[in-house]
Amino acid sequence: MPMTTATAGGAPAAATLSVSDLLLRARGGDPAAWEEIVRRYGRLVLAKARSFRLQEADVLDAVQMTWLRLAENCHRIQFPEHLGGWLATTVGRECLRILRHQAKHTPASAEAVVDDVADPAVGPERHVIDADTAQVLRNLVTELPPRGQSLLQELFADSPRPYAEIAHVTGTPIGSIGPTRARALEQLRWMLDERGLGPGS
Repeated sequence: MPMTTATAGGAPAAATLSVSDLLLRARGGDPAAWEEIVRRYGRLVLAKARSFRLQEADVLDAVQMTWLRLAENCHRIQFPEHLGGWLATTVGRECLRILRHQAKHTPASAEAVVDDVADPAVGPERHVIDADTAQVLRNLVTELPPRGQSLLQELFADSPRPYAEIAHVTGTPIGSIGPTRARALEQLRWMLDERGLGPGS
């Protein structure tokens, strides 16, 4: 079926518009313009976000924030022909923001314990300490609110499931997995600090 170049009212279809015209319409709240921008650049934004190897929920958060940044700043885009580059840079910054937040707020906890226990160079005394720490962490996780508890148990399982399955099992929307996990890890860090087991202890 051939593509039409005009809508029923005689206005050009969004698919035929230049990026400059799309941005102009998007600023005016035209949903068709927004849909066309997302259609043209959505794959680029998603691929850039996934290149940072984040959890899928964080990828979706970064993508969502990128479109929000465009909505906030579309009137400031001086070179519409470079919109792809602007979006790639913006989603990259969002991914780095997420990574910095995780580095700051994620306790040395589960991943570090698993890595050390699996390291054959670690001496037997350290294995005992790590086993004790792992048990403390397991006990602390059971003190978290039910949703955070089940989410962490699923995310850090030996054989993690796809995000869609985790969302179904835990009753957490896919877009909320990242924020819920961050809150649960933050609570876990506080609990570790209270027991003198935090990174700064």
